[in-house]
Amino acid sequence: MGHALCICSRGTVIIDNKRYLFIQKLGEGGFSYVDLVEGLHDGHFYALKRILCHEQQDREEAQREADMHRLFHHPNILRLVAYCMRERGSKHEAWLLLPFFKRGTLWNEIERLKDKGNFLTEDQILLLLLGICRGLEAIHAKGYAHRDLKPTNILLGDEGQPVLMDLGSMNQARIHVEGSRQALALQDWAAQRCTISYRAPELFSVQSHCVIDEQTDVWSLGCVLYAMMFGEGPYDMVFQKGDSVALAVQNQLSIPQSSRHSSALRQLLASMMTVDPQQRPHVPVLLSQVEALQPIPPGQDTTQI
Repeated sequence: MGHALCICSRGTVIIDNKRYLFIQKLGEGGFSYVDLVEGLHDGHFYALKRILCHEQQDREEAQREADMHRLFHHPNILRLVAYCMRERGSKHEAWLLLPFFKRGTLWNEIERLKDKGNFLTEDQILLLLLGICRGLEAIHAKGYAHRDLKPTNILLGDEGQPVLMDLGSMNQARIHVEGSRQALALQDWAAQRCTISYRAPELFSVQSHCVIDEQTDVWSLGCVLYAMMFGEGPYDMVFQKGDSVALAVQNQLSIPQSSRHSSALRQLLASMMTVDPQQRPHVPVLLSQVEALQPIPPGQDTTQI
């Protein structure tokens, strides 16, 4: 989302009685597109996410994503500006109007630094981790889990503050699995909705009788922390080589030695990347640990990256 702005208008759209000028495409996924638009009423830029809905279930899922955004008014969770459903012949499009972040995502920042042979400093990592934990704490406190936390789903504000986005995979935090059919259904859902190299071990082979809870987010957060420390996720190369991520995540992660990182940060990472979800720290515990490691008082969120 950090593209240069160019006026190449293909017209305007109206959302909630306000007119928005199309500027350019920002990206597209399997069934969604993101455009950069400018509000003609305020001159501000926005990201317009358009989700193609082929059937009723798609419309319900898009509505649910909008509802998830509306649940939160938190500086570390992306807010929803407006939402509507548009008919396109026999199909529908869900439109989510969201704030535009010109700095792009955390992954954009990691890649930018990597291209220069650099990495985030430990102080920068801790400030980012603090904001991400605060966003997750708010999500978990309402009884939900993000389920697809990764560097490309974390935007950076003007001051470098992290903002969690893409709430389309969010669901209830605690899922009670009772029987093999429900286990397989959840496993299939995770395969479709939870990015493989950031997916928790318990989602690869769901047990017939178990509870899947918000600790899946803690594993994903560990993968995000690893990416901030080393410039790539711990299982990115496993996936790119075509090896089994499902097998790799069953073994305790080996953390590379690096003089850039304190033993306390490495221990924090190791605690998140525990295969047994019950042994991972809960987000409020992580939050207090990260606050204790802060180089400046935690109230001063002035991440500069």
